[in-house]
Amino acid sequence: MLTLFVTYTAKPGLRAEFVRTLFSEGIHAAVNAEDGCLKYDYYLDAQDENKVLLVERWESREKQQIHLTQPHMAKMKGIKERFVESTALEEV
Repeated sequence: MLTLFVTYTAKPGLRAEFVRTLFSEGIHAAVNAEDGCLKYDYYLDAQDENKVLLVERWESREKQQIHLTQPHMAKMKGIKERFVESTALEEV
């Protein structure tokens, strides 16, 4: 199993719109429907109004790597360019 913590720092004042867009564009639903996805959920940071934590859990690294090649991940890249200032990744 592979677990990733991805911390997004949204551009100032754009966190809510970033999260809304992830859901309205179907990113969350599409990833959760992928083969091998056990968890893909977003959490808002209570201390920093610009941070969002994504917790990803995959059956295997191979399934997660396939995930990165999906069409909705290309769409995710565009969304991140509009709303995200920086991204930090932690593997556990």
